[in-house]
Amino acid sequence: MKIVCKYFKLKLVLLTIFLLISFSVYAQEVEDSRRATIQYGTETEIASLIQALRAEKADYLDDDLIAVIAATRNQRILTGVFGFFGEREKSGLEERAIRAITERDEETNETVLSALDYLGRVKSADAVPAMIELIDTEERRFLNNAFRAIGNASSSDPTLANETAEFLVDFYNFREPGNENRSTIIAAIGATRSNAGVELLVEIATNNDERIPLRIAAIEALSKIGSEDGLEAILAGVNTNDPNVRSAAVAALGPFSGETVDRAILDGFRDSFYRTRLAAAQASRERRLLAAVPYLRFRAERDDVPNVKDEAIRALGAIANEESLEVLSALFTERKNTERVRILAAEMLMRNAAEQNFNQLVIELDDAKAKNQTNLYNGLLRVVGETVVQGDVMLNLARRFMQSGTVIEKLYGLDMAANNNLSTLREEIITLARDRNESIARKARRIAEALGIEIPQQ
Repeated sequence: MKIVCKYFKLKLVLLTIFLLISFSVYAQEVEDSRRATIQYGTETEIASLIQALRAEKADYLDDDLIAVIAATRNQRILTGVFGFFGEREKSGLEERAIRAITERDEETNETVLSALDYLGRVKSADAVPAMIELIDTEERRFLNNAFRAIGNASSSDPTLANETAEFLVDFYNFREPGNENRSTIIAAIGATRSNAGVELLVEIATNNDERIPLRIAAIEALSKIGSEDGLEAILAGVNTNDPNVRSAAVAALGPFSGETVDRAILDGFRDSFYRTRLAAAQASRERRLLAAVPYLRFRAERDDVPNVKDEAIRALGAIANEESLEVLSALFTERKNTERVRILAAEMLMRNAAEQNFNQLVIELDDAKAKNQTNLYNGLLRVVGETVVQGDVMLNLARRFMQSGTVIEKLYGLDMAANNNLSTLREEIITLARDRNESIARKARRIAEALGIEIPQQ
């Protein structure tokens, strides 16, 4: 009997080793195929591969992509890779992107524009001289993107930021940027986060004869810089007659502190223009302003504009003290509230106090299903899928969804398993990895890999 047991144990070990080797070989084949696509594929094939990598949030082929764009001028490949790296703010392409700017006569316009956007996203200080040289030529086809990029690119180096802000101020004052570029230059000055631009921004923000879009852009730029030298100009905007300037000024108060600032934000909740109330909620969220909680509760319960209600609830979630959590709980459990309010309140509760409120979330979820409140149920289901919490309630609910749920419940059950590391649901995940629904099967295989679960071959 002992010999038979040893035989079966040995067989199981050998089978496990075989499966591991098979999986490793398959993964290597996929990786080798993708590398070959990067080296020899068409622009369409590489674009498709980038889309797959983006969906998988994969970065293991970054070095290969860096290598391929070093030697190509293919516009679709270059813009695809610049975009893929830029959205992740991933460095590594700076040299090629700078070359696209300095050798722009040999590149397509789209390549140069995507290179500028990339360099701005990664805050490449090395690219600033090339950007200044480009802006100095006043080539209209590149100016707007160059202004947007140079502010961000220079912000990583304080000395360079000052020099860039001074260059932009001079360009605004003494060149002809055109109306289409003035707001962009103002925003770029703010993006440098340099005090060198504050004087011009204050002048624009407080000039009642200036165009409204430029005043708003200046106020927003002063907020980004966050200098006390610009605070009075922002506070002046709070009291202006123009509602758009007023709302922009209230929103701009977030980075500042002090009793005067607090009072201006709270006054914003009383403004009849809904964007100002919205801005007050946003500023309260950024400041985590405790004094705003009663105002936020009032707006969340009674405001006639849904976006204001939403922003008030998000601000309560950001403040997340005992009082604001009580408000969120009341908003969530009051079944007379709109589905939109209840779902967002649930989301804020799960971000800040999941352990205390998850059981109630499950109760409300089941109640919504029993009453055929489809939109509410799907919204709460999404919240459940994103929640991280300890205990058997999460485990049992995920198991229930995965064993007997609808397609959407199975998908969210897999999310619950992934987010909470529920590797004990091994059998359920393996079963779903063989599901006839390819979306479910693909997701289950991906989560199995993330949790270290081997899927036996049939």
